Amino acid sequence: MTVRTRFAPSPTGFLHIGGLRTALYQMLFAKKSGGTFILRIEDTDKTRQVEGAAEALCKTLKAVGVLPDEGAWLNENGALIERGDHGSYIQSKNTARHQAYAAKLVEAGRAYPCFCTEERLQDMRKRQEEAHTPSRYDRTCRTISVEEARKRVEAGERHVIRLALPATGAVAFRDEIRGDVTFKWSEVDDQVIIKSDGMATYHLASTCDDHDMEITHVIRGEEWISSTPKHLFIYESFDWTPPAFAHLPLLLNADRSKLSKRQGDVAVEDYLTKGYLPKALVNFVALLGWNPSGEKEIYEIDELVSAFDLSKINKSGAVVNFEKLDWMNAQYIKSLPEDQYVSGVAPYLEGIDAELRPRISLAIRDRIAKLTDAPALASDFITAPDHINADALRFKTQSSKEAADHLTTVREWVDGLTEAEMDTPVSLEEAFKRKIAEAGLRNGEVLWPLRVALAGKTPSPPPFDLIYVLGKQCAVQRIQKAIEALAHHAS
Repeated sequence: MTVRTRFAPSPTGFLHIGGLRTALYQMLFAKKSGGTFILRIEDTDKTRQVEGAAEALCKTLKAVGVLPDEGAWLNENGALIERGDHGSYIQSKNTARHQAYAAKLVEAGRAYPCFCTEERLQDMRKRQEEAHTPSRYDRTCRTISVEEARKRVEAGERHVIRLALPATGAVAFRDEIRGDVTFKWSEVDDQVIIKSDGMATYHLASTCDDHDMEITHVIRGEEWISSTPKHLFIYESFDWTPPAFAHLPLLLNADRSKLSKRQGDVAVEDYLTKGYLPKALVNFVALLGWNPSGEKEIYEIDELVSAFDLSKINKSGAVVNFEKLDWMNAQYIKSLPEDQYVSGVAPYLEGIDAELRPRISLAIRDRIAKLTDAPALASDFITAPDHINADALRFKTQSSKEAADHLTTVREWVDGLTEAEMDTPVSLEEAFKRKIAEAGLRNGEVLWPLRVALAGKTPSPPPFDLIYVLGKQCAVQRIQKAIEALAHHAS
């Protein structure tokens, strides 16, 4: 069997971070099995469709490296195209075929026309709500004879088509994540499969398209698990072999509520805009409810492919820990080649002198969690302190005179720094700590006043970063200003 998976989003808006996880897992599973990963756009609900959403979705998947082997995609001009020979991957184009499948189900007695008006359905739901009974169709139109139903359809009476599900018994299936699952048929609604406008609903369209596209594994969110009996009923009705099903657990907020836009950003595009690196975002999303070993957190995509196993995905919901995402993104930023990092952060430092920009970029690198942090971190280097609090310059119980004396010594050190010592923040740190040790001083009593003198505030970047960016002349000027503030305070 050649594995074929599909990601089938509706073009109704942004790509949710949960959608990215679904697409990613399907790609990982297909690649590990030597199979095919397909992108299908499920656009049969025209009332919810957003213009340009399908194209935007493809761009986002491309940006994070989740690339389908077949199906809908973008050409070099950004227009939506289709690649493959399994029918149309834009679902609405398969409407005639969906209608033909529905007609066969009606002919076989596995579906029926329903002529109930929206007013009657609303009244029915109200009565069920008042009686505290489950809200589902009461199957009134199943009592209509086949002949009468055909006449009413031919007369053009407005109707939908519903599945004629069993009233008793149960349906069982094996879920690749959850194990054996059973539903009583009495708890499953006679689902609408063709709407009054002639368009297929998700339940018929996705099932028939999955069959026609030879999908072997359906990996989707757990909200669809209760719909699986309906889909299996359609497979059975046509004597088709159903795919394997795997229902992913929900993504949760820290309070274990369902992850939603009301409590923060959930769109992949939002995270890319914030300066999260695509590889970091994919790594983070891959580990939401699954970890190949538990021994590490940073994985290359090839490692994820090699280790991926549906049976190892947790059954319970996965809490999205954004602090962990920040940490992970910071690790990826630190591992970037220097030239890639400097060019990547450059757009966030526009307005800063071009000669200073690379130095500032490198100085703030260890403190960046996401690229959008750069402007705030850079401000410590480009904004000269207009006032220095003398009390802040003193380290613990240090007197103003002691702090001034140490700064006077440091001013001489800075003025005498060699080009080699000024080469990097690390070389500066080594030079200063060597001089401090040789002078018989302690790091804190020297470096604390120096840090505050250079930045004018606490907290601030390390003094070595500040000197590296500011240069000797500017650093000496700021140190002198701090010495004068201490002298004024002491007097």
